[in-house]
Amino acid sequence: MHNPDSIGSASGSPAAAAFGRVRFILVEPSHVGNIGSCARAIRTMGFDGLCVVAPRDPNFRTAPEAIALAASAGDVLAAATVYDTLAQALEGVQLAFATTGYAREFGAPPVEVRVAARDCARALAAPGVQVAFVFGPERTGLSNADVQRCHQCCSIPADPVRASLNLSQAAQVVAYETRRELLDATGAPDAAAPRRDHSQPAPRADDPLASVEQTEAMFEHLAQGLAAVGYLDPAEPKHLLARVRRLLLRARPTVTEVDILRGIASAMVLPRHLRAGGKKGRDGQG
Repeated sequence: MHNPDSIGSASGSPAAAAFGRVRFILVEPSHVGNIGSCARAIRTMGFDGLCVVAPRDPNFRTAPEAIALAASAGDVLAAATVYDTLAQALEGVQLAFATTGYAREFGAPPVEVRVAARDCARALAAPGVQVAFVFGPERTGLSNADVQRCHQCCSIPADPVRASLNLSQAAQVVAYETRRELLDATGAPDAAAPRRDHSQPAPRADDPLASVEQTEAMFEHLAQGLAAVGYLDPAEPKHLLARVRRLLLRARPTVTEVDILRGIASAMVLPRHLRAGGKKGRDGQG
């Protein structure tokens, strides 16, 4: 049922083996589209163990809506295992989590999903252990009997006024938290994680970041320019220069960018055609 090689860069590693021992069990889902969406949700997080208990439509694997919503996880949808009962779907599982939004009278007190994901990762550290997350029908959630078949309960913290999540949304959150904990526990790199903050592009070798001296000279020049155009009153600067400094330092300007800003400041102090030694004065061209 599981394909450890689907973990991508973690293929053949302890992380891949752990991902392949997690089941996402949907009990009596009524909408084929939700099954397809769940397949996509868990596949994007590196899992492929989709189990379906007593679905309303036994032909969900070939239903157009399910296939469409599965998107790039059509293989997970096609390989989904069908069971008549939850007891059958849980065979061979050593740790089962019932996902429920509220405490049950005879069920284990629910823990936050992040705690459940951590417990899952710890359990999977032992060879051969199987873990399952169980999700109930869309309209009613898990029955008390099904909750009691599971070792623990977990819930997703949400706004109590509108706490209900779509089935695939709940599966996505659980899969995400479990992925984080498994990668952390096994020390595996996350190939999907961004390598760096793309809001701060790496400077080019031919245009290094400006030095402190260069940026300080730039701020001094900008202050002169702002005063020249009447935007800054040197007698009462207030917080203007501090705010400009904070803005530009946050951008981490390069040497070229500092030169551009100083050129703007020069034009504010004195228009180019009036500047002695300007390009136009030297070669007659604008």
